Amino acid sequence: MKSEGPTTIIEHADGLPQPQRNWAILTIGLGLVIAVIDGSIANVALPTIAESLNASPAFSIWIVNGYQLAITISLLPLASLGEIIGYRRVYLAGLVLFTLASLFCALSHTLLLLTVARIVQGFGAAGILSVNAALVRYTYPRAQLGRGIGINALVVAISAAVGPTVAAAILAVGTWPYLFAINVPLGIVALALGWRTLPHTLPAVHSFDWPSAALSAITFGLGIAAIDSVGHGETLLYCLSEFAIAAAAGLLLVLRQTRMTSPLLPLDLLRIPIFALSISTSIASFCGQMLAFVSLPFYLQSQFGYTAVQMGLLMTPWPIAVAFAAPLAGRLVERYPAGLLGGIGLALFAAGLGTLALLPANPTTFDVVWRMALSGAGFGLFQTPNNRTMIAAAPRERSGGASGMLGTARLLGQTMGAALVALFLARYPAGGTQISLSVGVGFALLGAAFSMLRLSPAGSRGAERVQIYDDQRLTGE
Repeated sequence: MKSEGPTTIIEHADGLPQPQRNWAILTIGLGLVIAVIDGSIANVALPTIAESLNASPAFSIWIVNGYQLAITISLLPLASLGEIIGYRRVYLAGLVLFTLASLFCALSHTLLLLTVARIVQGFGAAGILSVNAALVRYTYPRAQLGRGIGINALVVAISAAVGPTVAAAILAVGTWPYLFAINVPLGIVALALGWRTLPHTLPAVHSFDWPSAALSAITFGLGIAAIDSVGHGETLLYCLSEFAIAAAAGLLLVLRQTRMTSPLLPLDLLRIPIFALSISTSIASFCGQMLAFVSLPFYLQSQFGYTAVQMGLLMTPWPIAVAFAAPLAGRLVERYPAGLLGGIGLALFAAGLGTLALLPANPTTFDVVWRMALSGAGFGLFQTPNNRTMIAAAPRERSGGASGMLGTARLLGQTMGAALVALFLARYPAGGTQISLSVGVGFALLGAAFSMLRLSPAGSRGAERVQIYDDQRLTGE
């Protein structure tokens, strides 16, 4: 227990008591739902919004890009800030900012106002996404951490998958401002619950590193923008300039971080082999997932003539399979190595994508459905053990850094996947979708290989030391 002015902060050694734990995880889940869905919900409505605001497609794309860019540049800095002032404060501040920005999005009547509101909304979403996994670690007892991470992974996966469906349903009965207005009551409910139930954590002793935050924003912001530029066919000089500036900022960031005990870019955690392999697994797998998510609608429409409604129904088995596999994996990881579960899951995911790329000329509904379900089940089996390993491999006081890297790895993989689809569709109009799925198979298998490497003595190195550290911290030794 530690006093901080008039407020008493209590850090629970091994999770929250019931029923506070259930309310806290509900709060975390609500925040994840609105933040993740808003990452994809505007994609479906973009033509409608552009027409309503009399905006050109080229400028209206900033409604999406502004949101993603704000998350990209602020994810690691906010994770570091959470270690210093408390994960609860960063999460609640993110909820407040996201909810207010959602209201301004709904009330915006020009493209400029909507874009600014979306950028602010992105910073709020980063506050939610940067520390949610760290909060889960302090919410659940250590013995049940896999289950908590499983619920987290389930919420993220389903929210990402159903975003377009939610957008289509809202637009079927209302206008585009309702896409953002619906976040306001949900945000208020999450804020009220979180204020009473989210766990308090002891603040770290180090101060916030502003120069590193700026270098991190330039590195990841321009780095992901450069990947996106390649996918959208920008000139070679333009792409190389973005990569060069991002690389220079990244080098300065790494040199600065090597001298720090609690770096903003968690180089200390990346020196733990099992953590580094888990990050590599995550990047490769999310790249494969996005290659499938972006290319499948074009593939089903151009190759087989399915309508938008039919495509939505045919892709539904994917999130349903994730909903079954993720909680199951959360329990299995308490008994079996994460490297083994992740390797099996990503091998199944690769098999699902491969069979989708090889659909017969006239597939039946069942032909598509079982392949979608196999892909979703494989991804759900991988995601929970992998996330659990990343969070558990870090000492408790570095949970913010681990949580930030978890989100950054996911965002980097998804951006790479989307850029590759755009590149393949531009270069190979006839077969770009099948090429995308085939490359997705390659990334899934690469992720499986990274995951299985964690079973080796070298790959698992560091896990035992962290486990002993946490045991000593819990017993007070």
